[in-house]
Amino acid sequence: MATEAAAAIPGEIRAGKREMTQARAVRRFKWSVLSVFIALMVGVLGPVLFLQLYFSFHDFSIYLGSWWDAEFAGLEIFEEVVTDPRLGIAIVRSVLFAAGSTLGCFVIGFGLALLMYRPFRGQALFYIVFILPMLTVPIVIAYTGEMLLYQKGPLNDVLSWISGQDVNVIWLANARMALTTVMLLEIWNWVPFSFIIMIAGLASLPKEPQEAAQILGASKWRIFLEIQLPLLRPVIILAIILRFLEAMAEFPKAWSLFQGGPGSATETIPIYLYITTWQYFEVSKGAAMSYVVMMIMIAIVLAAIYFLRREKRALDEMYGAADEDRAG
Repeated sequence: MATEAAAAIPGEIRAGKREMTQARAVRRFKWSVLSVFIALMVGVLGPVLFLQLYFSFHDFSIYLGSWWDAEFAGLEIFEEVVTDPRLGIAIVRSVLFAAGSTLGCFVIGFGLALLMYRPFRGQALFYIVFILPMLTVPIVIAYTGEMLLYQKGPLNDVLSWISGQDVNVIWLANARMALTTVMLLEIWNWVPFSFIIMIAGLASLPKEPQEAAQILGASKWRIFLEIQLPLLRPVIILAIILRFLEAMAEFPKAWSLFQGGPGSATETIPIYLYITTWQYFEVSKGAAMSYVVMMIMIAIVLAAIYFLRREKRALDEMYGAADEDRAG
């Protein structure tokens, strides 16, 4: 027995060495990939961010000559940006737009995923139809929407035919409807994104808890609420966060249709930043504004990471409790 135990020790040592070697190889591979990405980020974005930082602290306008002759302004430009009421309204407008479009994309995308995640005949055709809007160029969506949304255009005609009443919604010239118009186009464009994420999440759910609940006589609605939905929470949060961040940066459709108007009804953060920099030629203010916006987005991303980690811990605890119950 002692001889067998002594013979087993070198084998365990060799296995441990192999695991350490594999771990080092994985770490080297990760760092080789990350180093290329970091080098690209530093080489491409580094000079841009440095120049942008220079403009943020120097009072430069395109009318004042060379950029290296601009006067040092310190934090005055950042103070002007932070106290700019127009930027504050643009931030609120962007958040409302992102929240509304994200909610619409998620609800419709999740509903389609619930209908589609089980195989059926002709499923591939429906996949193509549902994903097609996401493959359409945003500027094409904007110009197509412009043709459809005239007061006497096809959309109002269809709504009039459905309702039996004369519908004359002013989609493109009413300040109260403008942001909603862009929001509807954004929802149509990005429903496939939520659909893809949620159908992948539904397909990856473990079958054992659902089958056990069916054997115990649980209804489909109860299985959805008490098993599928809790297991899908990390996927749901990920889909909502990614869609919200994308919606905060929406520019092509809103600019193509409205250029921030009517009035300032669709003046979101990207549009106000573009107007400030490239129409008013306040380059320093635009640079400082972009840094302020970047800080806001970093805060949102950090909050998103916190929520994702919390959901992952809750899911790990749920699986751990289930394993203990099976072991007991």
